[in-house]
Amino acid sequence: MKSIKILLILLLGILFFNFTLERDPKPTIFMVGDSTVKNGKGDGSGGLWGWGDFIGQFLDTTRVTIENHALGGTSSRTFQDKGLWNAVLNKLKKGDYVVIQFGHNDDGPLNDSLRARGTIKGIGKESQEIDNILTKKHETVHSYGWYIEKVIREAKSKGAIPIVCSPIPRNDWKDGKVPRNNQSYGLWAKQIADNEKVTFIDLNDKMAIEMEKLGENNITGTYFYKKDHTHTSAKGAVLSASVIINQLKESKNSLKNYILKDAKIILPAKKKVYLIGDSTMANNNDQNAVGWGVSFPAYCDTTRIEVINKARGGRSTRTFDHEGLWDEVKNQLQPGNFILIEFGHNDAGAVDKEKLRGSLKGTGAETQEVILADGSKEIVHTFGWYMTKFIREAKEKGAIPIILSQTPRNEWPNDKVERRNDSYGKWSKEVADKENVYYIDLNEIVAFKYEALGKDKVKAFFPKDHTHTGLEGATLNALTVAESIKKLKECSLKDYIELPK
Repeated sequence: MKSIKILLILLLGILFFNFTLERDPKPTIFMVGDSTVKNGKGDGSGGLWGWGDFIGQFLDTTRVTIENHALGGTSSRTFQDKGLWNAVLNKLKKGDYVVIQFGHNDDGPLNDSLRARGTIKGIGKESQEIDNILTKKHETVHSYGWYIEKVIREAKSKGAIPIVCSPIPRNDWKDGKVPRNNQSYGLWAKQIADNEKVTFIDLNDKMAIEMEKLGENNITGTYFYKKDHTHTSAKGAVLSASVIINQLKESKNSLKNYILKDAKIILPAKKKVYLIGDSTMANNNDQNAVGWGVSFPAYCDTTRIEVINKARGGRSTRTFDHEGLWDEVKNQLQPGNFILIEFGHNDAGAVDKEKLRGSLKGTGAETQEVILADGSKEIVHTFGWYMTKFIREAKEKGAIPIILSQTPRNEWPNDKVERRNDSYGKWSKEVADKENVYYIDLNEIVAFKYEALGKDKVKAFFPKDHTHTGLEGATLNALTVAESIKKLKECSLKDYIELPK
């Protein structure tokens, strides 16, 4: 009898616990909006992020769940027409939150064959009947305010708590100020929020204020990209999210109870690009001998990637390996890193005398034993052997190698720039093909550019000797590398390259 009572108590306890869970689960914060809330898949493709991708870092996610349902390209109208709002509405439960931000796309045409996403301006009850050219359906188009009001009221009907934001500002500047939309979508969003007695976040004005504190030069290229005045970088998205959080703290909205006191914001880790090679790539601290690796970062999105130039003057594949320079780089490599490899200028040196940096010619397995100055022995391999070693060991680390043939010298036999396509260029390509890695024939591509410019112009690129470029020549070579990477099929590094327009 006693055991039956214990069993009944346990069963009642389990039932009560489950009932409590069903009645009081964690609230969910649903975000609905356009690409400034969630860009693409929310994975930072192209370096663009929405504030909805980062707002969760400001909140206690052990007590609240985050769901970002925003979709790029949508307006307050098309978000509903596509069924995206219904998908959220069907999941809403009492105590959930719905953060709403639309407006960037509402200003488009009401009816066209491209997007047909515009809404009637204002918050009025006027409507327009259309035969939608894009969807081939008959449709009644309403005002921006009508659509926002509909979302608010339907969220309320499920016991959820709506929060309305004005659209983030664009990175447009006039006389040091960021233009507001407080006479259009920002105003209309506020009017609807006030009418419905829900929390309003003036994201447009408050973020513009923060942007103005930083200044246009600090904002452009860091919080927004020069190529895009609407969509934010990760830093810009965090700025947007922080404005919303600060406004919530000052509001009466219960969502503020879930804000962390000391939020630690983690930005996406930068991809790393390592450069290994000789003085034609290295930073030589000599204005008359500038390696192209010095200029290369200018063509990279350095808010998302870090270029680490480990090239060293005077090195061949052999000495880069023998001196431990390769091991130093290899030990730093992480999965997803890129490594650009360019050697050849110094590999043609003597194998067993003078600077002791020459490698054996070709890509074979032959070796030569060399006695060094200290009496120790070194087994010297072929150029191709060392290049293969770099590639394979980089791959073992999960890194992505890109092989380049050496830069051309300022030598013009028969009025043509001297190529190395019968030696180091040829061997570099053979190794790259055999190891199935990316290859750029830098020697040929730059030589072709030199010939188009002519001897006199190219001579100015080489202020020191026939091998080393000054800054102008290094910049041309770096641009050529960037252009060549951009053309590599299926190479994700090209997404981080920014070529001048």
